[in-house]
Formats: sequence, C-alpha cells, structure tokens
Amino acid sequence: MMKGSVGFERFLQLAVALACFACLSIATGQEAPRGDAAYPNRPVRLIVAFPPGGGADFTARVLAQKLSESLGQPMVVENRAGANGIVGASAVAKSAPDGYTLLLIDRGGLGINPSIYKSLPYDPTKDFAYVGIATLGPYVLVINPSLPAKTFEEFVQLAKSRPSAINYGSMGIGSMVQLNVEALNARMGMRLTHVPYKGGGAAIAAVVSNELGMTIIAVPGALGFIRDGRARALAIGSDRRSPLLPDVPTLAEAGGGKDVLLPTYFGIAAPAGTPQPIIARLSAEIKRALAQSEVATRLNNAGLEPGECSPEEMLDLVKRDIVRFSALVKAVGIKPE
Repeated sequence: MMKGSVGFERFLQLAVALACFACLSIATGQEAPRGDAAYPNRPVRLIVAFPPGGGADFTARVLAQKLSESLGQPMVVENRAGANGIVGASAVAKSAPDGYTLLLIDRGGLGINPSIYKSLPYDPTKDFAYVGIATLGPYVLVINPSLPAKTFEEFVQLAKSRPSAINYGSMGIGSMVQLNVEALNARMGMRLTHVPYKGGGAAIAAVVSNELGMTIIAVPGALGFIRDGRARALAIGSDRRSPLLPDVPTLAEAGGGKDVLLPTYFGIAAPAGTPQPIIARLSAEIKRALAQSEVATRLNNAGLEPGECSPEEMLDLVKRDIVRFSALVKAVGIKPE
C-alpha cells in the first residue's frame, strides 16, 4: 500500500510539472513542437493564380519538379486562374497554415491589385508568409518597323515630336504593362496613347499589323516577331541583357534609366501563420534549385531569370510596390473597381 502511494505521488508530481511547463510555454508565447522537422510528410499543392502556359505556369512546373525531388514528396501544380490572380490568391490566403498549400503569383497580383480593387479579398502585407521570388520576367519594348526609329533614343524623340499620336498596347487597364509605360512616359517626357487589349499576344499582334506603334511584352511573346523582322526591339527592362536577345540593350544602357520598365516576377507564398521553419526550408530548397545550371538554362530559354530574394526582402518589395503602383494608378486616373 505504501509503495502504491509513493508511485501515485510521483505520478501526480510529474503531471503537475508537465502542466506547469505547458502554462509557461503559453505565457512566453512558445508553442509545443509541431512536427515541422518532419515536413513534408504528404504531397504539397502549389496553386498557380494563372492559367496553364506562360511564365507563371512554366516557373511553377520547373520548381515543382525540383522541389518534389528535394523534399521527398510530390508537389502538385494546380492552376486557379481568374480576376488578375485574385481567385488563386484568395484560396491560399484562406488555407490552413501548415505548409501544404502554397501560392505562385505575379507582381501585379500583390503590388497592383490593392490599388485597382476596392474590396480585395486578401491583404498582401498580412495574409501571406512569403517564401521568395522564384523568377523575374523582363519586358522588351518593341515597335512597328515602319516607325522611323532604330534606337530607343530615336523613338523618344519621335514620340515627343508627335504628342499623343503614337499608340501603345497593354493587356488591360491597370496592368503592369500600362503602368510601366506610363512611368516611362513620365520619365522621358512622352505622351504615348494607351489602348487596352485582351492579353499581351493581342497587343504584339496589333504592333505587327501596324494597328499600334509600340508595346512592351515578355520576351518569349515577341521573340519570333523580332527575329523575322516584323517587330523591332529597342530595349529590355532588366539589369542585364537577355541571352535570347543579346543585341538588345537594357533600358539603362539605352538611356531610359533603371527604375522604369520593371520586370514582373513570380513569387511563392504560404498562408500567414505558416511555421517559420517550414518557410525557411522552402526558401532554402528553392534557392538551391535555382542555383542549378540546368534550371537556370531552362528558365533563360523561356525568357525568365532566376530570382534572388529572401522571404523578408520579398515582403519589403511588396510593400514598396503597393506604394509605387498606387501613385501611378492615381496619376493615370484609374478608378478602383
């Protein structure tokens, strides 16, 4: 009987000690281990906020292949397109913050949407835990060859001599293309007239047919037209020349400055509240994948550049973009929907 009592007392002491430890953890804001070290132990979904095809989808599928290998679990790409990335972003923002649902979205979906939608169903600065920027997609400035301009400088002088007479096409009101060209207008003192189209493909087709004088577009969308002479490339909005267009100068080289034709990007995010060890693991694995020469070659051949951005740097960029694009939206006179 005595031994039984001693055993029970020890059991009771242990139970009290564990309860005190749990209370202390709560009081200090620490959580009990959640098994993050075992992450992932089942397939991970990567929701792409855009349709199949294009830079976003290509980035997702290249990364998914590499991350499936390094994480030891399948990464399943799921396209959820609609409303400039809102459909996919909203789905991820509302998902469980456990690292098993990720988002791939572009710069506009995070930096521009807050300025052009009155009731955006997600807050880019609060509803996501950012992993990093996977790829950059530079824009190349192209004109119809009938315009008497062989260089960017000549085009600027031509546009200044014909205020509002030269039209440019974009993929829609409030798009990265429109806001980039309007920033270029302001920087260079031009007045190019905006004509919205349903997509970059329609805009470049209009340039080739001489409906439009100019547009900016991702390199793959213009490459064939540039190579066969139906469009003339004057500059690319990147820190370095594209290996696909080595003779086309960067905008800075051409005299347009650096901080104008900003590239879009395709970044990875998780729901806010995702444990930091999971974010750190994903960030490290993406960085490792992008450092592989095979991956870099595949991306470069698609007109993309590997991204270099930590989770903290991506959040900072999102915040700065929201301020930048909000000012442009107001300057252009775009009314939020």
